[in-house]
Amino acid sequence: MFRQIRLTLVTGAVVLVPVILTWYVLLSMFRFLDGLTARLVEASLGRPVPGLGLIVTIGIVLVVGGLARSLLGRQLINLGQKILSGTPIVRGVYNTIRQIVDAFALTDQTAFQRVALIEYPRRGIYSIAFVTAPSPELVADIAGVELVSVFLPTTPNPTSGFLLMLPQAEVHLLDISVEEGLKLVISGGVIGPGLRTATEVSQSCGVSPRRRR
Repeated sequence: MFRQIRLTLVTGAVVLVPVILTWYVLLSMFRFLDGLTARLVEASLGRPVPGLGLIVTIGIVLVVGGLARSLLGRQLINLGQKILSGTPIVRGVYNTIRQIVDAFALTDQTAFQRVALIEYPRRGIYSIAFVTAPSPELVADIAGVELVSVFLPTTPNPTSGFLLMLPQAEVHLLDISVEEGLKLVISGGVIGPGLRTATEVSQSCGVSPRRRR
């Protein structure tokens, strides 16, 4: 009886925890975005209006995006970026964040081209990596072989990691999408192609979600 109660509690937690965390993350995002211009809204109307700050924030983002697509707007934004990039202390933080955003959101090209399997950190141990581009010719000339640039992400935060340049023969491409590869990395190998979630396992097998086939 106690085993069944424990399994029921674990199954319920597996179902509820993702819902609760999703609600918490969305609520935190709402509060953050709404709070960016909440004081401006309160100063204008004389009282706080929950949600209006979020609308104002989205409007500001749309205006900046529209300006960024115009010639004059691009010149002004480039000037502002040069000022930030040239300011001590600020430039280190700004340039790092900007590079991450450019790589994952603002570039016209796909940051990650394919998902690959490489032997890292030593022979016999395999890691998930993402092919980014062929390595620069200068690097290939020094190495004497054609190299491929791959990004080896950390788990569970794929925005940090290592840039590795490997011979093409050592980069084994996987027949899965980049999105599936990211899910595999972020979940620590729990969620990915061909793998069932803990909820599916517990419901189908009646065992603890920690056990997988």
